[in-house]
Amino acid sequence: MKNRNGCEGRREAMEAFLDTYILLCVYLISVCVSFSSLYFASSSFPSSCKLRKKFNLNEVHKPGDVVLGGLFEVHYSSVFPERTFTSEPQQPICKGFDTLGFRHAMTMAFAIDEINKNSNLLPNVTLGYSLADNCGALVVGFSSALSLASGREEQFLLWKNCSGTPPVLGIVGDSPSTFSIATSNVLGLYKMPIVSYFSTCSCLSDRQRFPSFFRTIPSDAFQVRAMIQILKHFGWTWVGLLVSDDDYGLHVARSFQSDLAQSGEGCLAYLQVLPWDSDRSELRRIVHLIKTSTARVVMVFAHEFHMIHLMEEVVMQNVTGRQWIASEAWTSAAVLQTPRIMPYLSGTLGIAIRRGEIPGLREFLLQIRPDQNDSNNYNLVRQFWEYTFQCRFDPADWVEAEGPLCTGQEDIENVETEFLDLSNLRPEYNVYKAVYALAYALDNMLQCEPGRGPFSGHSCATLERMEPWQLVHYLQKVHFTTPFGDEVSFDENGDALPIYDIVNWLWLPDGRTKVHNVGEVKRSDSKVEELTIDEDKISWNFAFKEPPRSVCSESCPPGTRMGRKKGEPVCCFDCIACSEGKISNKTDSMECISCPEDFWSGPHRDHCVPKKTEFLSYHEPLGICLTAASLLGTFICAVVLGIFIHHRSTPIVRANNSELSFLLLVSLKLCFLCSLLFIGRPRLWTCQLRHAAFGISFVLAVSCILVKTMVVLAVFKASKPGGGTSLKWFGAMQQRGTVLVLTSIQAIICTAWLVSSSPAPHKNTQYYNDKIVYECVVGSTIAFAVLLGYIALLAILSFLLAFLARNLPDNFNEAKFITFSMLIFCAVWVAFVPAYVNSPGKYADAVEVFAILASSFGLLVALFGPKCYIILLKPERNTKKAIMGRGPTNS
Repeated sequence: MKNRNGCEGRREAMEAFLDTYILLCVYLISVCVSFSSLYFASSSFPSSCKLRKKFNLNEVHKPGDVVLGGLFEVHYSSVFPERTFTSEPQQPICKGFDTLGFRHAMTMAFAIDEINKNSNLLPNVTLGYSLADNCGALVVGFSSALSLASGREEQFLLWKNCSGTPPVLGIVGDSPSTFSIATSNVLGLYKMPIVSYFSTCSCLSDRQRFPSFFRTIPSDAFQVRAMIQILKHFGWTWVGLLVSDDDYGLHVARSFQSDLAQSGEGCLAYLQVLPWDSDRSELRRIVHLIKTSTARVVMVFAHEFHMIHLMEEVVMQNVTGRQWIASEAWTSAAVLQTPRIMPYLSGTLGIAIRRGEIPGLREFLLQIRPDQNDSNNYNLVRQFWEYTFQCRFDPADWVEAEGPLCTGQEDIENVETEFLDLSNLRPEYNVYKAVYALAYALDNMLQCEPGRGPFSGHSCATLERMEPWQLVHYLQKVHFTTPFGDEVSFDENGDALPIYDIVNWLWLPDGRTKVHNVGEVKRSDSKVEELTIDEDKISWNFAFKEPPRSVCSESCPPGTRMGRKKGEPVCCFDCIACSEGKISNKTDSMECISCPEDFWSGPHRDHCVPKKTEFLSYHEPLGICLTAASLLGTFICAVVLGIFIHHRSTPIVRANNSELSFLLLVSLKLCFLCSLLFIGRPRLWTCQLRHAAFGISFVLAVSCILVKTMVVLAVFKASKPGGGTSLKWFGAMQQRGTVLVLTSIQAIICTAWLVSSSPAPHKNTQYYNDKIVYECVVGSTIAFAVLLGYIALLAILSFLLAFLARNLPDNFNEAKFITFSMLIFCAVWVAFVPAYVNSPGKYADAVEVFAILASSFGLLVALFGPKCYIILLKPERNTKKAIMGRGPTNS
């Protein structure tokens, strides 16, 4: 089946080529005969010219002093009659009426009608037009262009009362680039000005090949650069490219590959040519490639015809998760905006022809009526009428006409048709500008003053003896502004000032599709493409509603250099790890340089990226749990402190110096809070503060416990006969002084530590090659050991004193709770040392935080739990009698 379809496609292509070649030969012979006749007519009259071949155009014609031609795709396909090599080729039959193509033609008719009514432009000159249909076939479009340029009457007189339809002075069109190339190759020999509204092939900017070609649409060269700007904007460096199998697509492919390589902004994952004959097996292969490729961005430079068949296969293979980028040829194609296809094309970004507004066009379109007296059954207006109202004229020999007879009085406003939808005038706006460019050039030419003209002998062109090549001279210099505010002029290559709209396809909940502008790209005065995109307006067809990431492989890790892969694009390469401490900080760097401390080698490829960092973070589960525990402890301390303040006059609070209890709660609160300094990315101030805060807070807490233990012993000793003098050394002032002195010693140790060898943040690369472990180095191990040793000394002393006082009478049983709390404290910190030494990276900080929290909770619960229990749940025991051990509540 594949071979047969391929043979049929080649046979049809060969037949089309033969038709074009034969007609080209016929018309060249006709031109030669005409010029031969012209030569002999100059020496002997009568001077006449006779065409040797006549081509019947599917057209709309209006006479005038100067006639402009137009080539439009009013039908999108044609059927070639069967023939033999010995028979004369017959004209194809046009099929598939295109309402928008007809509107393009009527826009030209409107523009000419508007110019004729304008007294300031071409006064005393009436413009006419001959608008021909190319029927979507090169042979028809080429033949129509030659017919327009040479005239179509079998015989007409020269220089004397010229009868019949005069040849056109300029042509607006054609639409496809291939058609314009063929036409301009021939008509360019005679300097016939051609102003295309839709041909974008960059090859048409070649002034050597196409000296009289102009266009009001930017060339593919600019479109390609605009596409590259979009890729650069979103960081897409790995994309797929699909092009049509014609001049338009093939020139784009070459231009895109060249410009993309020069820009260094990315690479093509694949380049595929869409077949003209819709070969199912070939489309199946291309879509499978799209589906399996790692490139998530697919750009398509093709026509609606190609996209219809391509998307049918995309739907069949269910290819999702792709960002489609549309060229101007199909970016507004309504035929693709169906409920079956839009789940795949929703979110499409496209380059669109500049949208414009043409005042008065709707009223002109409403006045269009078929001429009942026109005997030409191929009249475009009649065909439009029959297609729109599904009726037929009599005789009805147009094969697409069905239904009742047409009256010509039907109301077009009562029919649902896109013909009157003027909300998105894009190609029409280009047609409008093309007609006005020819009109302004003609106006400038006719205003030439004799003796001051630009031609030989300072001559000027006249209306009676006007040549197309003369109009080319003025067309090159034309400059005007449209009613919409856009300036129109042509550069040295015949290209208009380039500007494109950036559009986005939005699939609405009601099933409709909205194609709305999200930006624009234009060429600045410095010849640089300027891209403006409002990303907030873009609708993405992805789960996270954000632009996809499309790269060949992930970014080359820091600490690597590029190693090219043989036979693959430059974007795909191996990353060879640099030696330790060095990285490559440029894309595609061939050498390694000194690596910044935050960068390291990894699994990616194209530029240096930050190393993965590891520290005890607030965002990971472990950090969250420790933070929550710290805040919980702080909150409990605050609650206990509030309870004690509220019940400060009760005996249980006043016993054993309530001031020390308050100070102990504050110190425990600081202990809980200081653990937060160990969580988060280490910085200089946190490293310096964490150990100092930890050391001072714990010394303050342990000092309070030590003083409370000493007070318990002193009170017990004072209760014995002759021991009253011992309390004078443990008054409130002495207790505060003792706590202050003991805490000041730790403060001095911390100050000396910070001044001599301060702790500092350190990026440890010894644990992992691909990670940076952020930690705080203590600076001085001796100072850190002294800090911990001092805390241990006070804790052990407190534990020993409390242990000695554990068997005191019940009225002084707080010593038991102190003993238990210090036992917990010492056990935690004894276990801390081996766990800390053997924990790498962030886990060392986690162990230290856990030790701080565990010891703090131990002190809080052991010391204040029983008292809060009595205050809140056993208030009858919160009496002086109960405290002194003489009440009935004593258990």
